[in-house]
Amino acid sequence: MQYAKVSNTYSSIWKISFPIVIGLVAQNLMMVIDTAFLGRLGEVSLGSAAIGGLMHLTLVMLGTGFGIGMQILIGRRNGEGNYRVIGRLFDHGVYLLVVLSIFLFTIVSLFGEVFLDHFIESQAVLQESKRFVEYRRFGFFVGMLNIAFTSFFVGIVKTRVVMGATVIMAISNIFLNYILIFGKLGFPEMGISGAALATNISESVALVFYLSNVLIFKYKDRFRLFKFQKAHRKLYSKIFTIAGPVMLQYFIAFSAWFAFFLVLERLGETALAASNITRSIYMFLMIPVWGLSSATTTLISNIIGQGRKDEVMKMFKKIVLISILSNLVFVQSIIFFPSEIVSVFTNDAALIAATIPILRVVTLALIVFSAGMIAFSTLSGTGKTTLALKVEIIAIAFYLGLAFFFSSLENATVQMVWFVEVFYFGIMGLAALFFIKRGSWKKLQV
Repeated sequence: MQYAKVSNTYSSIWKISFPIVIGLVAQNLMMVIDTAFLGRLGEVSLGSAAIGGLMHLTLVMLGTGFGIGMQILIGRRNGEGNYRVIGRLFDHGVYLLVVLSIFLFTIVSLFGEVFLDHFIESQAVLQESKRFVEYRRFGFFVGMLNIAFTSFFVGIVKTRVVMGATVIMAISNIFLNYILIFGKLGFPEMGISGAALATNISESVALVFYLSNVLIFKYKDRFRLFKFQKAHRKLYSKIFTIAGPVMLQYFIAFSAWFAFFLVLERLGETALAASNITRSIYMFLMIPVWGLSSATTTLISNIIGQGRKDEVMKMFKKIVLISILSNLVFVQSIIFFPSEIVSVFTNDAALIAATIPILRVVTLALIVFSAGMIAFSTLSGTGKTTLALKVEIIAIAFYLGLAFFFSSLENATVQMVWFVEVFYFGIMGLAALFFIKRGSWKKLQV
């Protein structure tokens, strides 16, 4: 049975990308609702959720990076029609992700509070952040397994399953947020802890959905999943050649964003709260590009697996065009309705006024992001993940350096600090495009 043969057309690209985009809409809608609920609790809860959430997300990125590496390899084997090897890749991925979840849970349990004590100045934000992390750390176990399933289904180009899982997760999260944050339907009022617990439970619901699909639709038999044979050192070596650099890349990238919010925290609680609102809007508007970016690694890896290396640049140009056009449509909401959008998250007039100037900066960043991220994902999809890591490190060095510089100026404003997003995606995209055109990836065997 054929699963693999994607074609280099706009319709094929969008057919594979669209379910991922819808899934990301659901996932990011979950974050938007979290922020809207917590905004009713005040600036401290908003800022604390940003710090605690980004701390958790930064650590999860180690697993996400490994998952992207798996996705590239599964996409390559799928393009070749070598389906039986996919099961071994998946099982070995599960081994590692389970161990990683135990490791991260232990690290946060032992050192999470000490880390937050060292970097957060506001005592109110510090205490709320600790409450969030205390509950959210249990999400590592289920979250890592979800990463394995996402990598599998995107890798075999069954992206509708990923869409279904994230939609169900979002619906569950919205309902659970309502009853746990505010104490509805007989549940205790948990505040920020309820937001963390709601996310953990909704991720468990998504895992059940993934498992049900694997068993009901016979993916387990077709791809020889869950055989759980003895771990092979050579296979792990091959996986880590691709996945290792991606793990570091994702971890470094989100560590930089976490550091970025720690910089913003020093500008005050209002600046941090406004930035968390901006983050929710920003990430929601990033959805079309994130979906296309996720599909890009599989699409590029797939056509290379089919022996069509000469079509990589052609596919890249088509995806970039879709990306830019879709983002231009989305950013209109910021341009014409900024006050109305921010009002979804807070009724505080001063906080609304503080957020709108940041959104104007984000508008420009989103356009640069729409091209830069696709270029970067194309480079990763070719298998040159070590090179992609080097590009990421260079871009982040500029990113953090400029963020600290702008924040240290005497008349520093939040929007000045946010402007580094434009530089970051611009540098990353241009560097990735240079190496794609250089063509050294054509000699690489994955």
